[in-house]
Amino acid sequence: MGLAERNYGQWGERAQGGPGKLTPVVKWLIIINLAVFIGDILLFDHRLGEWGCFTIDSAVGHARVWQFLTFQFLHGSVGHVAFNMFGLFFFGPWAERWWGARRFLAFYLLCGAAGAAFYSLLAWLGILQPTMGVPLDIVPLVGASAGIYGVLVGVAVLAPDLRVMLYFPPIEMSMRQLAMVVLAIAAVTVVFGLGDNAGGEAGHLGGAILGFLLMRQPGLLGWAVRRGAAVAIIRPRAFGLRPEAKLRPRTEVDLHSQAEVDRILDKISAQGFQSLSDAERHLLQQIAKSTPPTL
Repeated sequence: MGLAERNYGQWGERAQGGPGKLTPVVKWLIIINLAVFIGDILLFDHRLGEWGCFTIDSAVGHARVWQFLTFQFLHGSVGHVAFNMFGLFFFGPWAERWWGARRFLAFYLLCGAAGAAFYSLLAWLGILQPTMGVPLDIVPLVGASAGIYGVLVGVAVLAPDLRVMLYFPPIEMSMRQLAMVVLAIAAVTVVFGLGDNAGGEAGHLGGAILGFLLMRQPGLLGWAVRRGAAVAIIRPRAFGLRPEAKLRPRTEVDLHSQAEVDRILDKISAQGFQSLSDAERHLLQQIAKSTPPTL
């Protein structure tokens, strides 16, 4: 299969046909979230939440630090888990292709944990107000939304002009506009205490904030790279550029073998562009120069 037939990391002006091929980490995150939700209902009679949900009193006060991670795989209703998995399905593959599998998983889970941490901070500062008189220290926090908000902001940084069409309301907007709208709603809800989910919106903001910071400073996740792998980063600005198409005559280029080309492209799919060595990048550049665009 030639380079022109692959779709790894191709950023168009409009998201056509959904997210494309489901990436490995996103696929397993969706499977695990659905399995935990169904298993909690059928096998544990909703008792997993007692062990895994996040509360300030439990996770911080009693040092049950695992709850910063486990709460991300628990959901309160069918609509809750369906909406979150829908968002992960559409936006997760974009971010995973850029980060690579290992760093994307770290990015996603850290953004989720940041949601719980930001929720705790706002509660301690008195910005969040108790709902129906229940102390915030014991209010449970569940859901993957904080991590998904981090992913959403990450895609907005990578491809701010990518066009998306909302199902409801049926409005088309850019990724930058979508991110600004959802974050504005979260901020207004938190500041003015609107509705009964201000705590959840605080978590959304925490995940989004860390997501933005990590996209701007991707080297902070260098520890998540497999030992021996290349650590070069393709910056968001350069990643989104689309070179002007020029018709070129096909030239003779030593491409070694088609198997080597496929190996490199599969490596991009599994680990991201940043995992390539200088020699592999040079080989792909030769391919791009020798392959005329399809118009």
